[in-house]
Amino acid sequence: MNIASRPIAAAALLLAGIASPALAELPAGERAPVFTAKAAMAGEEFGFSLRAALAKGAVVLYFYPKAFTKGCTLEANAFADAMPQFRAAGASVIGMSGDDIETLKRFSREECRDAFPVGTASARLIEAYDVALGQGDLASRTSYVIAPDGRIAYVYSSGDYREHVSRTLAAVKSISK
Repeated sequence: MNIASRPIAAAALLLAGIASPALAELPAGERAPVFTAKAAMAGEEFGFSLRAALAKGAVVLYFYPKAFTKGCTLEANAFADAMPQFRAAGASVIGMSGDDIETLKRFSREECRDAFPVGTASARLIEAYDVALGQGDLASRTSYVIAPDGRIAYVYSSGDYREHVSRTLAAVKSISK
């Protein structure tokens, strides 16, 4: 490579890195960070504990960017529709976002259809699960299936909501066998 083309190559590499941010979600097999958070189900606030939920079975922990946005609403609807299947496989579901608890109370009723809880993800929790979407309290659309032993059994990250339910349900069914 000649001297004149080096700055162009360096600039292209830099732009490629900016254009496609690397998601570095936690890998399968790693122990999931244990947490408690404010959550809402059927419009009612409660304290969610991952440890307590895991004592009852596998947990699908899915992060989403913002309540009441198109993709997040459609994803919540899809999880609500699939809740009988998740329960039959012995799993619970909780959605997490950086939204405040009052917003999540409404979202739990209107879009989660009272079928599963949603919780407030602090910046610290978003960082612990390595799902930060830029700066601030936005989380990437990332779903974790956590086995009852507290280890991550499956992780799926995609901005497109459509595969999250089917992929996490398949993962739950594979660990419940």
